[in-house]
Amino acid sequence: MQISVTDAKAQLTELVRGAELGDEVILTRCGHARVRLVPIAAMPDSKAQRTLLETLRASACASAGPNAARSQDVLYGDDGLPG
Repeated sequence: MQISVTDAKAQLTELVRGAELGDEVILTRCGHARVRLVPIAAMPDSKAQRTLLETLRASACASAGPNAARSQDVLYGDDGLPG
């Protein structure tokens, strides 16, 4: 739905409800689209955030890659001298 900013002032509550329900609401000025009303995604609760963080930490530990203490071994040959 496209509606002018002037007309939207009188219908703002209804337009916000429509946008929250998934309707596309575009505000126009001088016949040109200027603004789109979109709902904000709900923030996860603290329990969901904690679960997400624990999952990320576990996956980061599982795929940590090579040991930092051995990271420069590729610079040296089997005899321990720079290659």
